[in-house]
Amino acid sequence: MNAWLDEQLNMFSGMLGMMTGSPHAWERSIRTFERHDRIDPPAPSAIVFTGSSSFTFWKSLAQDMDPLRVINRGFGGALMRDVVLYADRVVQPYRPCAVVLFAGTNDIAWPRPATAQAVFDGYQAFVQKVHAGLPALPIYFVAITPTPSRWRFWPIAREANRLIEAETKSDPRLHFIDLTPALVGPDGRPRRSLYRSDRLHPNATGYAVWTSVLKPILLADFPAQA
Repeated sequence: MNAWLDEQLNMFSGMLGMMTGSPHAWERSIRTFERHDRIDPPAPSAIVFTGSSSFTFWKSLAQDMDPLRVINRGFGGALMRDVVLYADRVVQPYRPCAVVLFAGTNDIAWPRPATAQAVFDGYQAFVQKVHAGLPALPIYFVAITPTPSRWRFWPIAREANRLIEAETKSDPRLHFIDLTPALVGPDGRPRRSLYRSDRLHPNATGYAVWTSVLKPILLADFPAQA
């Protein structure tokens, strides 16, 4: 199947599942990953990126992170509960050297805003599930980012980030990466020029900013991949 069409069908299926309350809304996306893995198995000991659509749409991720070996397993409009549910299928099978998580932004906007505590609880559940199978695995949480379209939810996101950052300080396996200073302008609001027309997802310039923050951290922590 055409990759673009496959992605559109995965997104449609996932959003429909979320609207109907299915706990397995993103099953089609996960099966697509598994089908691709059977055809072209990923390299071992890579860094897995998983979470919601800002990773899904990051088509230049492998190129941007080179020479780091990465596997992109972002899927649709994933909630924290979704990355927890599918962690044993989008993280564990790859035996990665690290996992980078970006999730929580949809929780605070879909369809009733979750509390910061609920997002934090989801993060803890993800960590516990991943470490149950891979106890030593480093987990990097990319903080929920400020976006023009969801600016009204920023106080919730900021508090969720605070809770998660505090948690990462208690465990050397956990890491917190805050993109906020690189994404906001002098007025403290997100720079519109970094986002697509939906005012939610990064555009090419936005992803360049993400790369400028994330890549040096991962290169420093995994110099063997350089």
